[in-house]
Amino acid sequence: MDNGFWLALLLVSAGTLCMRLLPLLWMQRHLLKQKSKGGLAAIPGWLSVLGPLMIAAMLGVSLVPASPGWSAWFATLLGALSALMAWLWTKSLGWPVLVGVSIYGVVILLARISTGG
Repeated sequence: MDNGFWLALLLVSAGTLCMRLLPLLWMQRHLLKQKSKGGLAAIPGWLSVLGPLMIAAMLGVSLVPASPGWSAWFATLLGALSALMAWLWTKSLGWPVLVGVSIYGVVILLARISTGG
């Protein structure tokens, strides 16, 4: 493997560490400063919005195929619809992901088989 791969891996690892470590350190310092308030008053309000925003961002990225073509868009549509139906049926998080990814994979596989590629 060339050095570019290892450099990219190192940068991604460092970025992932920073995304997890810096908010933790900031929050620990913030909570120590706000210790006198106690309870939930010490936690900033924007922190409750962060989780849903991250999920929405991942959903937005997931809905755009990496290689745009009719099969990728069709697989994405069927995968998303099947995941939605699985969620409506089970009201869980694991089954919709499994169903959506499985349907997406089957559609992509069938499209590749049908086109001979």
